[in-house]
Formats: sequence, C-alpha cells, structure tokens
Amino acid sequence: MVNLGNDWDEILKDEFTKDYYLKLRAFLAKEYRQGTVYPDMYDIFNALRYTSFGDTKAVIIGQDPYHGEGQAHGLCFSVRRGTEPPPSLKNIFRELETDVGFRYTGHGELTAWAKQGVLLLNTVLTVRAHQPNSHRGMGWELFTDRVIKELDRKESPVVFLLWGANARQKARVITNPNHIKLETVHPSPLSAYNGFFGCRHFSRCNEALIASGQTPIDWQLPE
Repeated sequence: MVNLGNDWDEILKDEFTKDYYLKLRAFLAKEYRQGTVYPDMYDIFNALRYTSFGDTKAVIIGQDPYHGEGQAHGLCFSVRRGTEPPPSLKNIFRELETDVGFRYTGHGELTAWAKQGVLLLNTVLTVRAHQPNSHRGMGWELFTDRVIKELDRKESPVVFLLWGANARQKARVITNPNHIKLETVHPSPLSAYNGFFGCRHFSRCNEALIASGQTPIDWQLPE
C-alpha cells in the first residue's frame, strides 16, 4: 500500500484498490523491472507527500515527469539541487522574474513552494527514460482526476494553474465556482512565446489568495 503520511491517505484509500490502479501498479512493476523509469519509485507520490490536502491552496499541473537522468523527483517542473534546470523550468523562472521580481538562486528545487501549499502535480506521474508521454493512457489520468475532484470539493478557494494541453484538460474536473482556474500554454521553449510569457499567473495567484483571506505564496526560492 502507498503511504503518504498525511490526510491524503484517508481521502484516497479506496483509489488504490480500484481495478484500474491495480492494473497500473502491475504495469509499473514491469516497467521498473525491465527498463529505466522516472522518477525513482519511492518518489512517485512526492507531490502528495509534500503538500497535504488540508494545506493545498494552489495547484500547478504539469504533463508528465522529466525524462532525463537525475531530473524528476515527484514534483512537477522541479529538479533537485545540483541538477541543471531544464528549459521549461528556466522559462518559469523568466516569467517569475518579470512578474514578481524573482531572483534565481542557483537551483531548481521547488519544495519550498510545496511546503507553502502549492501542490506540484503532473497529470501522469511516471515516464520511461527519454520517452515523453510514454506512460500516458495507462491509468494515471484517472488517479490525478480523483485528486483534483477531491480538491474541487474544498470550500476555501484553490487556485489552479493549468499549463499546456494535458493540464488544461483537467479544467473540466474543476466545477466549484469558489476556485480559480488560470490557463495558458506550456512553458516549454516550443510554446512559451505563445502565451506563457506575460501570463502573470504567479501574481494573479497571490491576488486571488489574498482576496480570499489566505496567505500568498512566497515564490522566491531559498539560497
């Protein structure tokens, strides 16, 4: 059984026994056994471990994990200290700089956001090495739909930042009018100039949180 160590355990306990999830688990066991899959199997659910249901006030939804060696660690767009930020993350930092005066501190680890209540959730939580979208359609989308449906039930406003086609498909699951949906293209170099740059999602997220009486996110990463 998956142990998340917070309120998600009780909320999602029935999800881990459903047929689709058991098939997904069997698929993953084979994938990890036969090849290289990211992130490490012990890091798959880090987004939920780092940010409890009760603490979640913003959600950044990505596509699937980074597929290069040493990059993915279970938080969308994040890489651990010592790993060069991939192009998408560099573009996120660029938008942060123009939007809220962000200053790059030499790393791309976003755990400080997660600990403030930003759930860093990919739509698909695993990927084969060097094969983006290789685990798409295997069941993860059902699982992450369930996570978002649970968050949609929260009374306190949650800000959802949906970047790219895969993430924006999740907008259909968010029906509670209390919540805020901010949508734009993916921050990858292929699309960032088509709407990600200048979207001001970070300041708009904080404006929405302040308007609802919640503490804004400090987007500046620690040294």
